[in-house]
Amino acid sequence: MKRPFLTIVATLILAVVLGCSGGGKGSSPGELTIYSGRSEALVGPLIDQFSEATGVKTSVKYAGTPQLAATLLEEGDNTPADIFFAQDPGGLAAVEQMLTRLPDDILGRVPAWASSSTGKWVGLSGRARTVVYNTEALTESDLPSDIYHFIDPEWRGRIGWAPTNASFQTMVTAMRSIWGEEKTGKWLEGIQANQPKTYPKNTPIVAAVGSGEIEVGFVNHYYLHRFLAEEGEGFPARNYHPQAGGPGAIIMVAGAGILEGSGNRSTAERFLGFMLSQVAQEFFANKTFEYPLAEGVAVNPGLVPLSEIPNPGLSADKLSGVKGTQQLLRQTGLLP
Repeated sequence: MKRPFLTIVATLILAVVLGCSGGGKGSSPGELTIYSGRSEALVGPLIDQFSEATGVKTSVKYAGTPQLAATLLEEGDNTPADIFFAQDPGGLAAVEQMLTRLPDDILGRVPAWASSSTGKWVGLSGRARTVVYNTEALTESDLPSDIYHFIDPEWRGRIGWAPTNASFQTMVTAMRSIWGEEKTGKWLEGIQANQPKTYPKNTPIVAAVGSGEIEVGFVNHYYLHRFLAEEGEGFPARNYHPQAGGPGAIIMVAGAGILEGSGNRSTAERFLGFMLSQVAQEFFANKTFEYPLAEGVAVNPGLVPLSEIPNPGLSADKLSGVKGTQQLLRQTGLLP
């Protein structure tokens, strides 16, 4: 299949802007090892485009963000990874001591809330937590203004959630920051009392809402848009951003950092620069339906603008306390 002319031009421009040389000791500066907690289906094409534009050979290890963070901690100074590309701030925070501070010209491309206060990792795309609901069973007016009120008995047997999912755990981390431990624990226990259906991740939750198996689910915003792209506007589900704001309306980031021991630091910096370029940010906006973070890149027209989401405005650091969240989830019986 022939590639569109504009894609070819964009790739050629990137090759000129990014170059293909690197520096540092260790393996060849023309190679880069990436540990990606984002799936190959999501970011593989973008990583391939970076390789094509720069001539840099990339080796990518795909797995869940928590699993890769644990692997990095186990490998320590012997890790072959140059970059950790994580789904959420919690995964990055877990290995922050292994990361090096990024250059200001990379950190300055995103809003201050979208990167680590230590400068050791940077957000590459934004994701909104939302409530997906079945449009044949509900309207927005049927939904509570605050996610807390889904503990009301009227929602018994109608909810889907994924307690083992990293993004869900980030939302609970936001709850702990905004509500405190006691209220967050009551929410978790209240949802459990409403006999929710448990799923491994976001995609089956959206599918279950669309089929009517459940009426509402707690997910990231972009999963619905993939269903709409594949099945059309008739797919009977829509997203709802709780109007009272709070943890049910947080904006999270997927981000990346460079390992302190990387022998290809300049090449790794070039990779992060590419991920924040207009070409890559437009990929996130139009292919994965995420929110671009770099200034001047338009949001996909099918998404609610960030300015219209009642985001409580938590910094990325506030969303990184995943260890305390996992402890609370164990205490409430949601994790082994």
